[in-house]
Order: sequence, then structure tokens, then C-alpha cells
Amino acid sequence: MEDITGKGPILPVEIAKHINTNILMASARLSEIKSNGKIKISHVKVGGSPLYYLPGQEPQLQRFADNLHEKEKRAYDLLSQKKVLREKDLEPLTRVALRAIKDYSVPLQVNFKDNSEIFWRWYLLTNKEAEELIKPFFSEPKKEIKQPAEQENKEIAKAQEMETKLEEAKKEKIPSKETQTKIEEQKKEMTPLKKKKTIKTEKDDFLDKTGSYLTRNDITTLSKEIIRKGEIDFIVQVPSAVGALEYYCKAKNKKKINDADLASAFAQGQLRKLPVLFITNGELTKRAQEMLQKDFKGMSIKKI
Repeated sequence: MEDITGKGPILPVEIAKHINTNILMASARLSEIKSNGKIKISHVKVGGSPLYYLPGQEPQLQRFADNLHEKEKRAYDLLSQKKVLREKDLEPLTRVALRAIKDYSVPLQVNFKDNSEIFWRWYLLTNKEAEELIKPFFSEPKKEIKQPAEQENKEIAKAQEMETKLEEAKKEKIPSKETQTKIEEQKKEMTPLKKKKTIKTEKDDFLDKTGSYLTRNDITTLSKEIIRKGEIDFIVQVPSAVGALEYYCKAKNKKKINDADLASAFAQGQLRKLPVLFITNGELTKRAQEMLQKDFKGMSIKKI
């Protein structure tokens, strides 16, 4: 304990050297102390070993950030600079990396007007400090009062002038030819109002196909959220030999499914602590296939 107090975050091998024992005995002793809540253990590793440190020594963990993987170090640098990050504004791989650097990133669930969002705060920031930085994300933008365009002003002036002359003409028993001519000319110059185009609502065939696939395979839908046309999120129960298993399901209507699509679905599954089922009518890019084998193990891809 004295060695940790003096040096801050420390490796088991350094403790073993200090108390003149082997690393196995030192690790066992450290685990025992940790179980009593007197010390903490890091997620970041140095040469495959975690670091042990005392409560209050968290700022010193920044000395070991260079041991993070490249994508995790980029997420670390971004969060340390911004202090607060909004998940939906981030690239999928950054979202995954933030979940991996648990020593430095803390997830916050923010509820606003019946909507729920995930934010990430720098680990040394308090929740109160983070709240102040998050508030501007939800502030109402000031509404700009649009002034009529110059052409619209001219047309309004012409309309008013024509209306005045029409009133004058009504008062005359026989309108003058000059008045009639000017009125007709101004009518021709008036720009007719354009009719608004009617937007037709089309049936979402992909949603129907996805529903049919789930039904055919005895997959029960627990919840469904249409993100946009051609993209739906589900929570489903999939039958298995050991009983029904709960999955996060992403259904996407897209010709080419890339690595960013898979990373986004994988991150959502991790957030919900559920395995991922990805349903699509498209093909995986070569890069997506490689990452599926390497980084997104356990994700099931089904083509319909």
C-alpha cells in the first residue's frame, strides 16, 4: 500500500519487487485488497497487466494513455479536449472506442422532451460540470424573422397600386383608357403564386419484408422503432435450443453495407448489452466482411 501511495498507479511486478515476493503472490495480495475496496484496478493495460491505484489517484492514469490502441487513443484525445461528446454526432468507430476506454470515459443518459440520448463525459469532470456543457446542445435556436425579398416588395407595391386604381376606376362612370391600360399591364407583370407540390406517401416494402422474415423464423418482436424509411430498430426474441434469446436487431435497406453500418449496430448492441442481428437486402463490402470477422464477432447478418 505504501508503494502505491508513493508511486501512484503501479504494476503487480513492481509490488512484487517491493515486498520481495513473486508476481503471483503479489497479484493475489492485490486482488484481496481490491475486494475490500481499498484499491482500484485499471482497464488500461501496460504489457498485458492492469494497474493498481488508490482512490484519488485517477488523474495519474493519463500517464498511461499512450498504451491505448490507435482508435482508442484518438477517442481519448477527442474527449479530453471537448470534455463532453454527444454520441449521435460521433462516427461509429469512435462510439465503440469510447466504450472501450472505461478509465477515461463515463456514459450519461440525458432525457429531454420525452427523448433519451447518450453523452460521454471526461472522467475527471463532475456530473454537474458536464450538465452545464450539455445544456447548449438542447437550447432553442433563435428564430430569424425573414424580411420579404426585394422582388416580393415590388410585387406587393404593384398590387397595392393596382388596387388603388381599381377603386378609383369604380368611382368613374366610364374608366379612362389610360387607367384600363395600366391595370391590364400590371396584371400581366404580377407573378402568379406557385402551387405547393403534393408529396405522396409510398408504402415501405422493406418494412413488410422484414416483418415477414421475422414471422417466418418464429422471431418475436418486443419493440420496434422506425428510424427513417428503410431503417428500423427492433428488440426481438430469437428461439434457440436453450430457450428464447433477446437480441438488438437493425434492419437496413441499402445496396452496400459498409463497416460504418456494422460499427453503428455493434455499438447500439453494446449499449443495450445485447447480441446483434443485422437484417439487410444488400451486400457487405469487402472491408465490412473483414471487420465482421475481426472486430464484430458474434454479430449475425441475415439477407432477405
